Amino acid sequence: MENYIYTYPRVAEAVTLINQKVTLFGSVIEVGLPKKTRGTDWIRTVKIIDESDCKTGLSVNIFASTMESLPQILALGDIIHLSRIVIKKDNGKVNAVFYKSGSLFALYRGKNNGDFLHYQCSPGYHARAHDFKCVSALQNWLADFHLDDDPRSFMSMRDMKEGERASLVSKVLHICEVAEKKWMVFIWDGTDSPPINIDSNLEYGWENPPPLQLEPLPLPRDVLRAFPTVGSVLRVMIDHGNEKVVPLIITGKWVKFLDILCEVREGLWYGVLTPSTRLRYVSNESQITLARKKAYKIRLSSKLGRIPYICFPRPSPVTEVDDKDVSFVTLMDVLTHSEVTAKFNCIVRVVAAFPWQVQTYFSDDGTYGIRLTIEDPTGRIHAYLYGEDGEKFFDGHPSMDVLIKKRNKLLGVAVDDDGKEIMGALRNPPWIQCFIKSYYIDVNNKWGSRNFRIFGTKHVG
Repeated sequence: MENYIYTYPRVAEAVTLINQKVTLFGSVIEVGLPKKTRGTDWIRTVKIIDESDCKTGLSVNIFASTMESLPQILALGDIIHLSRIVIKKDNGKVNAVFYKSGSLFALYRGKNNGDFLHYQCSPGYHARAHDFKCVSALQNWLADFHLDDDPRSFMSMRDMKEGERASLVSKVLHICEVAEKKWMVFIWDGTDSPPINIDSNLEYGWENPPPLQLEPLPLPRDVLRAFPTVGSVLRVMIDHGNEKVVPLIITGKWVKFLDILCEVREGLWYGVLTPSTRLRYVSNESQITLARKKAYKIRLSSKLGRIPYICFPRPSPVTEVDDKDVSFVTLMDVLTHSEVTAKFNCIVRVVAAFPWQVQTYFSDDGTYGIRLTIEDPTGRIHAYLYGEDGEKFFDGHPSMDVLIKKRNKLLGVAVDDDGKEIMGALRNPPWIQCFIKSYYIDVNNKWGSRNFRIFGTKHVG
């Protein structure tokens, strides 16, 4: 690379050529979503780097008459040849403008596979032999390049706040189309998303329980089993109109999602791509990804690593279990366990109960039958309190007043000094320890009929 003499300016030089037209090559490390201008044009912003400036880079605003005419970058790190762009300086910040008339571009693969043919270009673009040498030189540099970001400069999922925007460096675990031209990306960074206060609606019916996930159908077990069992998995929505960004999001890669909107639905976190969202290249060997991986390994190796951050080092004393020496697992451990039937020790919170009215917790013969919706940072399940397990949990059949107090405590219902429910107040259920066992109800469809029960647990709060 050092022996090659450039005829085009490098990025570090180009940023000094204010109000001049330049032609240069760069690797695309950041991509914005295509969006409409106030007129009839479309715009997409990309950030490029080369070996002369691999930290700050140069942002280029690319204008085109149609969305299809914008650069359709296939992968972060790909190489773009920009011809006759103008360097601008606004409020002390330098960027470049690609005009729909006069400027030209061509896109090349960032990975050196011996193919120097562009996969997209502007009408009228003609490559020269000299250009292929520039592409090859950048490809060789990129082969050993790692974009190094300071981990302290980015948020983690544990810092998310509802309705606010965040920049998250996360690993892409899975991506799927959940409806026509609507996609969902599953990302993870090893930390726990913060628990959400739940609305006061408690009267979920048998047919309309709280959702266990945001996707229309649960993910297949083989997909779930590839997920980490510690740390939250955030669903990111990509709606119609933004699907062009889907090819940039590759399963197994670490990506920086800049300016993603954090929202909540039914107590479940999800992310939304906005017009200002950008995706940025992150190397698997960068400082920030290595820090995330190291923190995850430390957590996995710790005896208490599967306890949610929010209640570390111990849960609320609302419940107690038969055996205090059983190791903790997460609900993702429960969901991805290799056997249909098993027993688990979890720390969860109860977000809903059916039935809600305590007088219907048990039948005329005194048999308990309650469906609890429980969650931890890794997932949600329905777990049943039935028969003698219900009697143990509630210490027999106490009075209705005692049952109401236990229920309110379990579900985090806000009450006044007289113990009466504060109508409309948000709920904040306590984190409790409980034993869970999995079982099946159809011998011919064991996995399809797998259910969960709470056992060996007593409400003492």
